[in-house]
Amino acid sequence: MKSPYISELAENQMVVSYFLVCGKEIVSSPKGRKWLQLELGDKTGSIYGKMWDGYEAAAASVAPDDVVKVQARAKTYNGKLELTVEKIRRAEPEEYTLEDFVPHTEKSIEELKRRLVGYVSGVKNPWIARLLDAVLDDPRVAGRFERAPAAKVMHHAYMGGLLEHVVSLCGLCVRMAEHYPELDADLLVAAAVLHDIGKLDEMSYERAVQYTPEGELLGHILIGYELLCRKMDLIEGFPPELKTLILHLLASHHGQYDFGSPKLPMFREAVVFHYLDELDSRMGAMRRGLEAPAAEGDEIWSGRVAALGRRLLRTEKYTAAGSRRESGERAESTAGRARGTVPAGGGISAGGDKR
Repeated sequence: MKSPYISELAENQMVVSYFLVCGKEIVSSPKGRKWLQLELGDKTGSIYGKMWDGYEAAAASVAPDDVVKVQARAKTYNGKLELTVEKIRRAEPEEYTLEDFVPHTEKSIEELKRRLVGYVSGVKNPWIARLLDAVLDDPRVAGRFERAPAAKVMHHAYMGGLLEHVVSLCGLCVRMAEHYPELDADLLVAAAVLHDIGKLDEMSYERAVQYTPEGELLGHILIGYELLCRKMDLIEGFPPELKTLILHLLASHHGQYDFGSPKLPMFREAVVFHYLDELDSRMGAMRRGLEAPAAEGDEIWSGRVAALGRRLLRTEKYTAAGSRRESGERAESTAGRARGTVPAGGGISAGGDKR
């Protein structure tokens, strides 16, 4: 097992450890100074590393997806911990175990797949059922769907994250349709399964999660839109109105133009699905943020969660601290009464008003 992990690093710590290279570039300051900037990762997170001196040889010898051994010092810059790299070399395969570097869903992939099949088999609309089967049975989809992350950073950003996110959304969609019977459950389940299908090609994720050239140029909404158009056009007689609804669900699921949505949600299922997707994404981000180790001396707060732009209160620690404080106050009050310093009866003396 490698040590330390990124989550264990602290200010001014000398670090000798192994990391996965998630990104690499030569950066120049406005004054012309250059350095090698690395994005380094392991299964607990990522951190930037900067190499100032003698970086040319390192820049030529390491590449994204390499596992490297690093000697560095941790320091805080602009409020974030980073590494000042002194030495770096490519690690030999026998020096590391890949599981230390690639974060993975903690849920069972086989169980997630079983639940997804259950939701899809519950779809009653024959056209939607055929479309979902056509997409999920595609060999280019089936082999990657269970491995892909749902995002690079913001939520479910680990292997199997997309499948976990989709299955969670399917459950939310079914429950929402039960609560609001005017909603079309089949359309909602279709949105859950298909809305992020373009992420299979938007990112590469054999090791480090990176955007592909297609992902950088088009993004997952356009990639998915083109894939679904192709699949629906291959189903003879697919209703054109249903095709339009499904494409709108895909095009509007980000909810706002500022968030990259080509269209705003414009019918019931589209509006509801946008909020469900937002909810599940935020819950995933909060879960990861709260699972991260607490800062020393600040047990009740998480670090800043990038997806939410804020820290989060660890309510269980906050309420536990309150309970301990209340217990201490009760114990002190009991001891005071025993010493005669706190009058019995909540501070009212025996000679008090008895009206």
